[in-house]
Parts: sequence; C-alpha cells; structure tokens
Amino acid sequence: MSQAPDHGRDHWPSRWVTALPILPLLPILIVSAVVLVDLIGGSGMTWLPLLATGPALAATTNGPRGVLCVGLLAAAVGAVLGIRDGAPHSELAVVLAALVAVMLAGCLASALRERRERVLAAVRSVAEAAQHALLQPVPATVGPFRVAVRYSAAAAEARIGGDLYALVSTPYGVRMLVGDVRGKGLPAVGTAALVVGVFREAAHEEPDLLTVVARIERSLARNLDSDDFVTAVVAGYPRPGQLEVVNCGHAPPLLVRDGVVVPVDADRPTPPLGLRALSGETPELQVLPFADGDKLLLYTDGVTEARNEAREFYPLAEGLARHACDEPTRTVTALHDELLAHVGGRLHDDAALLMLHMPTAAEAPATHPPATDGAAGSGAQAGVGADRVETCSRS
Repeated sequence: MSQAPDHGRDHWPSRWVTALPILPLLPILIVSAVVLVDLIGGSGMTWLPLLATGPALAATTNGPRGVLCVGLLAAAVGAVLGIRDGAPHSELAVVLAALVAVMLAGCLASALRERRERVLAAVRSVAEAAQHALLQPVPATVGPFRVAVRYSAAAAEARIGGDLYALVSTPYGVRMLVGDVRGKGLPAVGTAALVVGVFREAAHEEPDLLTVVARIERSLARNLDSDDFVTAVVAGYPRPGQLEVVNCGHAPPLLVRDGVVVPVDADRPTPPLGLRALSGETPELQVLPFADGDKLLLYTDGVTEARNEAREFYPLAEGLARHACDEPTRTVTALHDELLAHVGGRLHDDAALLMLHMPTAAEAPATHPPATDGAAGSGAQAGVGADRVETCSRS
C-alpha cells in the first residue's frame, strides 16, 4: 500500500521505546535498593518509608496483581528490617500500615488504568475502522499513474481528522480530491465523510468535473452550518496528456515538470465549498498539459502552515524540489520526514500529501491493475523555487 497514516505516538524518541521493557521491574529494583542501603548503613527506620515507592510506582506499570505482589514484598521486607534494626513497635506499625495503604490505593489505581486502556483500545479500533471506510487505502498504481499518499492526524490517539482525500478510476478518467474541513474533532470528521462520499458517487456518474464539484456544493449547503466550509482541490485526467483542476479556496497544487516546481495557481479566486451561496461565484475549470514524467502534489495547509521554533513556515516547494523523483512513495516519505523535523517531531494540525507521477514509456508497467476507490490558468507561470529536481534511483 502506498498509504501511510501516521500518529503522534509514532514519533516518541527511541530511547523511551528502548527503556519500556524494564519499567515493570523498576518497583522491585527500588525495594532492593532500599534494602541494600539499610543493610549497609544500618540506619534503623530512616529508609524504611521509602519502601512505599515500590507499590506506588507499580501502579503505573503493572496490573493490580503486580501491585499486590510488590506491596506484600515491601511490607515483608519492612517488617524484617524494622525488627532487625530494633525499631520501636509503634513506629514500625505506622510504616507497615502506610505500606499497606499505598498498596491498596495502587491496586485500585492500576485497575482503573487498565480499564481506561481497554476503553481507549476499543475507541481506537473503531477509529481505525472509520479511517478505512473514509480514507480508503490507495493502490500504488491507479490508471496510468503511480500514486502515493501520506496522512498524519495531529491528535496523538486519532486515526482521522478534518483533512480528506480520495482517488478513483471512473469511466471519465482518474479523478482525485484533497480537502480540508474547517474546524476539528468529530464534526470535522463527519463533514469529511460527507464530502468524500458525495465525491466518490458523483465522480462515477458525472462526465463534467464542474458538475461533480456542484454536487458536493449542494450537499454541503444542505448539511453545513452557515459558518462552516471545506477548501478543496478536485482534479481529473479525462484524456491522455490533459489534466483538469478545480480549486475551491485551497492551496494550489504543485506541478513538477522538466525539473521545475510550479504552483498551479487559479486564474481567479474561488470560494471554498459551502460558501457559494454567500459569494455568488462559481468555480472555474483549469486545463493544463500533463505529459510523461510530470508529477503533481496535492496537499493540505497542515503541511504549508507548519512552523518551527523560529515561527518559520515549512517551505514545501523547496522541499519538493529536493526530494521529487520517479517513486512517489519515496518523495512523500521524504517530505513527511522533513516536515516532522521542521516542527520538532509533532504536528499541530492534520496534514495530507497526495502525489501523482505519470511514468514515461520506459517506466510504465506492461499492464495496469484495475483501480479501486482510494483513500483521498495553466502552470506556465513562474515557479516558486524553480529548483532543479534530483532524479533518484528506483527502489
């Protein structure tokens, strides 16, 4: 699969991942350290209260049974050491009572933690099913194109967000959609599902790309509040060598041709989907040549508006110029990794990248597998960052 969803938890530093297996043993090590200090120092009751650290820490790393075992071990060790050091019975009884109290509280906390983890796992499994229904996996080849998608939800435990994409092969050619819903959370996910659903149906039924956009607009007008909207780019490849683009208030796609990165800017501004009734303007259809070797990158503003510590935006055009090659998967992976490095490892907004590459005759496979529904003026103006594209070897 060329789709590669990412989530915040996947960006933990490797040192934490390496340390995780020893965490359940840490309470035992702490109890052992207290015993060792007491035996060496012979300091009576001075160190025994620290034995409560064992069951308290076990509550964060073990189940209730593990907490109980660590607590009983700490209490037994405390009693033996207290008697050995000649501690007063009243003081020793207080220490042991505190150990038992911490152990029981730890058992309760551990049970509640495990329950929350089970609930979270169930929610995440439902979210994953929703992701596969909304953002269906994209095959590596769709029609004549090589395709790659990279999607990252900003929420650490989220599988989907307000960004959306779709790519389908229809009787009218390959059609694709990348968009961004205003807002976040479940309402944004619901709107994204609505847009993708209408697009997939209309793309198969309507021969004209503007009619596809109009159907999405009508559906949103019936279902969105007056202050909600969706920015989107809808594109199609109706015939060899020709690409159609309809931009509804979205960031311009980036076209890579002859080693130059060119933004496909709209000839006139078009309002986002859901706001046509307020503006009275209709979107326009741009037609541009798309020849063998050309590449097109569609993306959301979570990529271009990502800032580093110096509050500098990520320069996507320059990054694409550095990493563009004939393997879309390698390109979007390199862009995604560079984006994460730019923001310090964690995105604060959903981000989606969808890249198409038209293989040359030498690169094209002998046959193309049947495409399935996928999860997701001209370009003659001066390119932003007209850098030469490096050609990478095929993997």
